[in-house]
Amino acid sequence: MQSQEVSVVTGAFGFTGAAIARQLVDLGQEVRTLTNRLPGSNPLAGVVRRCPVDFQNPDQIAEALHGASTLYNTYWIRFPRGPLTFDKAVENIGILVKAAEQAGVARVVHISVSNASPSSPLPYFRGKGLAEEIIRGSLMSHAILRPTLIFGTGDILLNNVAWFLRKFPFFPIPGTGNYHVQPVYVEDVASQAIAAGKGQANLVAESAGPDILTYQDMVELVIKGIGSHSKPVHVQTAFECSIASEKITLIKKI
Repeated sequence: MQSQEVSVVTGAFGFTGAAIARQLVDLGQEVRTLTNRLPGSNPLAGVVRRCPVDFQNPDQIAEALHGASTLYNTYWIRFPRGPLTFDKAVENIGILVKAAEQAGVARVVHISVSNASPSSPLPYFRGKGLAEEIIRGSLMSHAILRPTLIFGTGDILLNNVAWFLRKFPFFPIPGTGNYHVQPVYVEDVASQAIAAGKGQANLVAESAGPDILTYQDMVELVIKGIGSHSKPVHVQTAFECSIASEKITLIKKI
């Protein structure tokens, strides 16, 4: 009798990780998750085995990864908080990769971001680029996905935009708002990740939806969708200057 395939997903009680884990479970795989988040009422509670993660204890991580064929890594931070900086997050990914190698994991699928680059002046994109270098240098075969703006039930960015639009009469838009976004549905990212996990060749792939919008247009679609009366207001910020000078846009590379 063929044994059940085992996959490990970091952050399966979060957003992108949850979508990947759900689809893997539906495919009949045994799924574990490396996370310190409690499942609460998450539908995956009791279905996905939770393994707490301590980056100061690589052997414990390796033990949780033992027997898995594929690691789906969604681990990252949205912003620095105390001692947890982008550089520290990159270091943690290095520890995770070494632990996976130690455990004999054959393949890693890493969720990065569109336009990640170790030479970016923006710490978020620079950190993502450095993490990609670690993945490429791994002994495992790898697939790196570079999604644009991921949306879906429970997403952070668009839900925060919607919350702000409901609560305040004005919504600040950095600069002209004409920089581009190319939203991609979280379930599509998960499907692409799982398909990449089935392969053996090393690859880097963009992950983007079919529609390219300006940020202004996206905000106005949210306004219309939730029936908000909030008005977009253009503001000059350091973020806008970075966007303009580096042409950083949340669309796939051409």
